[in-house]
Amino acid sequence: MAIIEAEGLQKTFRVAKRRSGVIGGMRSVIDPEIRIVRAVNDLSLMIQHGEMVALIGPNGAGKSTTIKMLTGILTPTGGKLHVAGLVPTRQRRTLASRVGVVFGQRTQLWWDLPLIDSLLLSRHLYRVPKQRFQANLQLLRERLDLDEFLDTPVRQLSLGQRMRGDLAMALVHDPELLYLDEPTIGLDVVAKARIREFLLALNAERRTTVLLTTHDMDDVELLCPRMIIIDHGRKLYDGSVDEIRERFGGERALIATLDASGTTRQDSLIEISDLPYGVRLVKQEEARVWLSFEKDALPAHELVAWLGARYPLHDVTFQEPEIEDVIRRIYEEDLLLQKRA
Repeated sequence: MAIIEAEGLQKTFRVAKRRSGVIGGMRSVIDPEIRIVRAVNDLSLMIQHGEMVALIGPNGAGKSTTIKMLTGILTPTGGKLHVAGLVPTRQRRTLASRVGVVFGQRTQLWWDLPLIDSLLLSRHLYRVPKQRFQANLQLLRERLDLDEFLDTPVRQLSLGQRMRGDLAMALVHDPELLYLDEPTIGLDVVAKARIREFLLALNAERRTTVLLTTHDMDDVELLCPRMIIIDHGRKLYDGSVDEIRERFGGERALIATLDASGTTRQDSLIEISDLPYGVRLVKQEEARVWLSFEKDALPAHELVAWLGARYPLHDVTFQEPEIEDVIRRIYEEDLLLQKRA
């Protein structure tokens, strides 16, 4: 059975707004204009045990509202929802012992206490047996390098240390499902790499299901084979990262090193002329040439054949479009909706 099953999930909010044209504002307070905001609209999800899935979308897309319904904080307006076989709003306490949550922009740790005290308190909150807690703590200390700051008050920790502490806090009770909301926000490259490595190992060794919301497309590419895109509460895409790059990637880049042996530096600047349709010269540095081409206009192998027939090639490499650029293009041009139409 899937660990997350949502069918036709809906969430609306009633928002009070002052009526226009009311003098003094008294009537607008007593009888405000009510506007219905649909934060999540007919959203269906099916996530299996052991998957790592990215839930992405622009600000206001409905990601946080969806996560809050999955954890039982918010009650859906409509639709069906089961998480780990439970109805979140009806069985929230039972569900809490089976999930972990990390919010990158706010901590669950006790601010003035040493990190170890927060972990011990978490053990008692979740009623984790002592032996099991000690085994989990030992593993987390090793994998997240907690020993150097385990006895340090949380308020004195760096952002990267605090994030590792939050991950430990979310995992001391062995959850089968982990929600991550911007887990690498504000971290440096080294700290991000450490957390990503830990999450991949956690998923591989314990089959912990991970649902990740983030604006960092590197997190998506390195952690999640599957990606769900939502906007205005609607699901626009559900599939692999490679597939969406293939379908909506637009331009690709070919970097060719021309064989300019036996020529002077001046001669090595070979002119690229009469380019095929859909191909443009981006730049040229000595014998290296960057070409951009639309995959729908010209297959990659044909471009290589065209180039090789005219110029001696020493090396050819391709660059796929950045996933961040692909997602931005989808939002700006509404490509997924166009494909459905």
